Order: sequence, then structure tokens, then C-alpha cells
Amino acid sequence: MKIKTKLRLGLGILFLMILALSLIAARYVYLLKEDTENILQNNYKTLDYSRSMFLAIDGIHTDPGAWTKFEQNLKDQESNVTERGEGDVTRKIAGHYASLKADPGSEKLPVLIRNDLAELTLINMKAIQAKSDKALTTAQAAFLWIALTGTICFLIALTLLVNLPGNIGNPIRELTESIRAIAEKKYAERLHFSGKDEFGELARSFNSMAEKLEEYDNSNLSQILIEKKRIEALINNMHEPVIGLDENKNVLFANEEAIKIMGIAAGDLLGKSAVDLARQNDLIRVLIQEEQSLNGSSGHPASAALKIYADEKESYFEKEIVDIAILPTGERSKKFIGQVILLKNVTPFKELDFAKTNFIATVSHELKTPISSIKMSLQLLESSQTGAVNEEQQQLISSIKEDSDRLLKITGELLNMSQVETGNIQLNIQQSSPYDILKYAVDAVKTPLEQKHIELVVEADDRLPDVKADMEKTAWVLINFLTNAVRYSQEESKIHIHVTDSGQGIKFLVQDEGKGIDSRYRSKIFDRYFQVPGSSKSGTGLGLAISKEFIEAQGGSIGVVSEIGMGSTFYFELAKA
Repeated sequence: MKIKTKLRLGLGILFLMILALSLIAARYVYLLKEDTENILQNNYKTLDYSRSMFLAIDGIHTDPGAWTKFEQNLKDQESNVTERGEGDVTRKIAGHYASLKADPGSEKLPVLIRNDLAELTLINMKAIQAKSDKALTTAQAAFLWIALTGTICFLIALTLLVNLPGNIGNPIRELTESIRAIAEKKYAERLHFSGKDEFGELARSFNSMAEKLEEYDNSNLSQILIEKKRIEALINNMHEPVIGLDENKNVLFANEEAIKIMGIAAGDLLGKSAVDLARQNDLIRVLIQEEQSLNGSSGHPASAALKIYADEKESYFEKEIVDIAILPTGERSKKFIGQVILLKNVTPFKELDFAKTNFIATVSHELKTPISSIKMSLQLLESSQTGAVNEEQQQLISSIKEDSDRLLKITGELLNMSQVETGNIQLNIQQSSPYDILKYAVDAVKTPLEQKHIELVVEADDRLPDVKADMEKTAWVLINFLTNAVRYSQEESKIHIHVTDSGQGIKFLVQDEGKGIDSRYRSKIFDRYFQVPGSSKSGTGLGLAISKEFIEAQGGSIGVVSEIGMGSTFYFELAKA
């Protein structure tokens, strides 16, 4: 039976029962109305006429109008005969009244009339009782039929309430679960609706679709296996380690290079939890820690190269994590399904970098000796003991002195940078006074400040606590900031130094009135060998890079705030002692 037919049949039966209930109630209400109306219209009038004639017969000898009143009520009663025997009694009353009218002095006739009126009253009282009993019977029958019909309506409505939602909702629920199973590629799912209604037709169509999908899936399984083997071959033939994790950090795949550097057999690695493996393998633990710190972005390289013992030597690898997310069919948001960890072997580049660093360190160190000899010779030439020099010779000596100073500064920066690159920074961190660091730096730049007539404004908070710092290297950074500020400031301008307590540490700021730094270059200002385009090329581009390494090696922070035309403010902050 069709669903539409079921709905029409159930609701139609319920409608018919409600209509039958209404008709039965209306019929019995009508019958009760008829019974009560007969009592009121017929018997009640007769009783009223009888009462009036009783009163009239009692006053017939004292009230002349009683005769007229009795005759009028007797006439009305004669036209209101409704019960059996009521007509005979009425005629007897009329005959006795006629005899009384002929013989007004008779004492027997009024008694006979009263007896007739009593009999008439008794007949109507019995009729009223019979009609009352009939009305009661009608009411009881009405109650019975209405209760019976209402019970049947209630049972039908209850049956529809219990069964109809289930007949419609249960197949829809089963259909929804089956569709969800098909969406999860469970193509063996089937619907079992045996009826011939719309759900039965839907089940047959659904099962036909599922069979075709299952057949299609089975036919593509071999192709999928071939593609899987092809991907595995590509990953295994890569010369750099590759590791794949699912969304639960279980190892999905790892090529031979990855297995080699981790020192774990493939059977003990694949399918296992990377978190559990990290408890026994230091390399995996480092990878997991890196992954957790970098989680949330896609394609992000590690901040530093990993040193791993591989190929019977120490090798260096840069790690890159690629988050894999897909957009499932029929959905709007992407779903995270895992990550791929790529380890790029940068050992050859590291070796070249070490060679470059060692070469620079060697050359810089070797250059310091002849430069020192040149400066010593210049001091001897300037001495009066070696003889007087003319003005042109003095200019040559000054020029050679400036060049040797610049060469000495460059070699010093190159040596510092080689220490930074090799990780051999020698720090003497101790409790240092910020006022001593400030004084050391200010004294070192007095000469260039006087040459350009620049006013140095120093503002330092009172009673600043000591800082944990290498005083020599921290003063070198502050001198570098001041030297740059002097270089890029106009003559007769101002340079401000602020030393304040930021709450977290002690902050040193150097603010100049130069042309400022374009926002495009601010992020690169602390890179090695970087110089702002259009600026003076007198330096090496290493000063700020070395400053950054010195401050961060002491656990501090460094930065710059600058806008074009508004000058620049370089700052660094060190922890309190």
C-alpha cells in the first residue's frame, strides 16, 4: 500500500469516526429536547389547569368570578388532552360541572369534581414520571454511544500516533544510515524494505546503486594497488629521507634513507605510533618536538639544521613539514589527514660554509698583524722623534690611518662573525651595571659626535638594577648603534639614548633624526651583509647581524622601529640580574 494511501485511509477513518461521534451526540441531544419539551408543553399545562380549577371550585360560593375562571380552564384543558384516560376524566369533570351549574346548592357535586381533578392530576403526574424515565433512558443511551464512539476514535488516533510516525520515520532513518555507510565506502550496505510502497521502490533503487558502486570499487581495486606501489617506489627512490604520518601521528611510510638514519627496522617503524617510538629514538623525539612547535602551518622549514650521524659521518639536514588536508566530496571544509616530514641533506653546503668561515677567520687573523704594524709605524711617523713632516705628508699619514682603522674594524667584525657562525662565541656573562655600559659606549663615540657637532641626549632612569650581560660585547652593540646613528644623522642634529626599566628587563634605546628605514627593508636589517639600498657603503653589513647574535646569545631581544622621514630607534633588552 502506498504511503499516500495509508495516510488518506488512516486520517479518513479518524475523520469518519469524529463525524459519527458528532452525529450521535446531535441525535441524542435532539431526543432529550423532545422529551423535555413534551413534559413542559403538555403535562405541565394540564397540572396548571387542574390547580386553577381546584382554586375556582373552592371559591365558587363566595366569588362570582370563580364560575368564569373554572369554565375557561376547563375549556383550555379540553383542548390539551394528551394522555390516555385524560379525555374521559375531562368529560367527567365537564358533566359534573354542568350538573353543579344546574344545582349550585349541591354539596356532593363539588366533591365529585375535586375527585375528578385529583384523578386528572394523577394521570399527568404518572405521565411526567414515565417521560422523565424515558428521558433518563435516552441520556444513558446517549452517554453509552458517545463513550463507545469516543473510545473507538481514541483507539484509532492512538494507533495512528504510535504506528504512523514509525512507518514513515523508521524507513527514513534506515535510509539515512545506509546513505552514510555508502559515503564511507561500505558498498555492501543494503536496504531491506519488502513492501510495495514508495519506500520499497526506493530500497530497490538504492540497492541497485550500491551493487553498481561495489562492482565499480572492486574493479578499481587492482588499479589502486598498482598506483600505491608506484608511489611507494617513487618515495623509496628519493635520495633524501621522507616520513609520512597520519592525523593520529602513526607512521604511514618511510623511505630507505629515513630508515637508515633512524636506525630502526621497517617492520618496527611502519604502522607504529611516532609518540611511542620517540621514547626510544632520539631523532624521532626531536622530529616530534619540532612538529609540535611548528604545528598549524603548512610547508614550514625548521629554524636550524639537524646534526645527524649518517653515512659514517656527521651530516646536516633541514627539516620541512608539509600538512596534508583534503576536501572530502560533498563537504565544504577541509579535513586534516596527516603530515609529510622532508629532511633535506645540506651537508655539502654546511661543509662549504665551514670552509668559508675558517678561511675568513684565518685571513682576518693574519691581516690583524700587518695592520697592527702599519698603525705602529704611523704612530712612529707622527712622533717628533722621527723627524718633522710637512702638511702634505700629514694628510697622507691621516688617510693611511683612517684606512687602517677601517681595515682593523672590518677584520674584527669578520672575526666576530666567524665566531658566531661556528658557535664559538665566548661570553663572560656576569652582573653588570647598565650605567657602566652606557658610559663606556658614550665615551667611545665622543670624537665622531664632536666632528659632526651632534648633541647626544642621555636619559637613564634612576636606580636601575644590574643586568646579566657580557659587558664588553653589550657595550660593543651599543657603540655599534651609536656609530650608525652618527653616520646617518645630519650635522648639528640630536641623538637620544634612553635606558629604562621595562618591567621584564632593562631596555637600551638609541634614537636618531635620520631619514629612517623603508618598511620593505626593516625585516632584513639584521641580516648578514645587508645594507639599505641608497645608504652609505662604508661598512660591511655585518655590524647589526653581529649585534643580534651577541644580544640573543645573552638571552635578550633586539629590534628596530623606524618610519621614512621620522628617524630610527634601535633597541635591545637584557634580563635583570
